[in-house]
Amino acid sequence: MKYGACTWIFGDEPLEDTTARLAAQGYDGVELLGDLARYPPHRLRRALAAQGLAVLSITPSNQDLAHPDQEVRVRALDYYQKLLEFAVAVGCPIVPCHGAVGRVCALSTQEEEYALLVNSLQLLARRAQDLGVTIALECLNRYESHLLNTAAQALRCLADVGSPTAVGVLMDAYHMNIEEADPAGAILATGRHLALFHAADSNRQAVGRGHTDFAGLLRALREIGYDGSIIVECTAAGPDPFTPAKGPGWREEVARYTAESLHQLRLHAEAV
Repeated sequence: MKYGACTWIFGDEPLEDTTARLAAQGYDGVELLGDLARYPPHRLRRALAAQGLAVLSITPSNQDLAHPDQEVRVRALDYYQKLLEFAVAVGCPIVPCHGAVGRVCALSTQEEEYALLVNSLQLLARRAQDLGVTIALECLNRYESHLLNTAAQALRCLADVGSPTAVGVLMDAYHMNIEEADPAGAILATGRHLALFHAADSNRQAVGRGHTDFAGLLRALREIGYDGSIIVECTAAGPDPFTPAKGPGWREEVARYTAESLHQLRLHAEAV
């Protein structure tokens, strides 16, 4: 497995500073914030090559593929199509996809918006198939999104989209801590469909600072033969889950967390 960390957890820090830190800590790559204007491919490739890192996945901006307003959906589809093309330009194999973050209930009905999500994903899956990129459906907790919260829901959506070679599932230890009765069992149930795994502890701090059973999660990943990337997505302690900036010293706190998380994940991986 390869290990990466999200760039968004360091806020507006220059990319060169973030990549230098993560490389020094021993990471293999990054999950890049999907801000297409912020990261021109030539600059990105240069910064990553200087540190021997790869783009392992790309965090999408907050788009709404299931919005009942067609204009909103069209904008979201256009963004994701450009993101898939950007992924090819920077050599990234995985593009996560999730419901609109912060929208926790349907504007029309749950059934209608789920159908709209499936339709949007079917359109994107065809493009992803052509480009050789995998879309990873991310399960977010119910306090952040209303459509895909559990592995079972993501697997149902995957079946309804009907493109198993271009679409997989992204599971996140932090969200699983809230939504899954048996997180390790959810990994086993997802099996070969698991395309990406996010790691943060139960309090969204560093691996090892909460109560999540990472030893059990790593055993489950090993059991299903998962050989993809593990992406660290922890944040400093403090209010507002949608911003990394929590107050004085937050960036240094996140830097400690990424170092601790990688150390703990490797220990657990070696133990199983």
